[in-house]
Amino acid sequence: MDDPYATIGFALKQAQQALRTRMDAELRQIGLTTPQYAVLAYLKVEPGASNAALARQALVTPQTMQAILVTLEKSGFIRRTPHPEHGRVQKTELTPTGDQALEAASAIVADAERRLVDAAAPLDPELVATMLMRLANALR
Repeated sequence: MDDPYATIGFALKQAQQALRTRMDAELRQIGLTTPQYAVLAYLKVEPGASNAALARQALVTPQTMQAILVTLEKSGFIRRTPHPEHGRVQKTELTPTGDQALEAASAIVADAERRLVDAAAPLDPELVATMLMRLANALR
């Protein structure tokens, strides 16, 4: 490897960092971070999701997820209640305020996705996403 910076891995890291930086900057304007957005988005499709499931979806540790949930709850974006069957498990759901924040955040994320699709043209976005997932899976 002559140039360690002219690699797929380095390019992936650059793309990931650019995406995260843009999304955090834009989401910060509405009081969210990228992982917080990931939590709200997942709760929209999986109301009542456990902390462990949310951590996996947001790509953070369970300890980090706990801090994220505390912040989202204090902000009024989510409500946590004890699970009816599992005493130590908490169900987490969006509040109406959280739903509104998710709607605003989704527009920001859609803009970032549009930029990615435009940059990938003329390649099919599904093909690009499939390739990126293949790369990720090759390293797992």
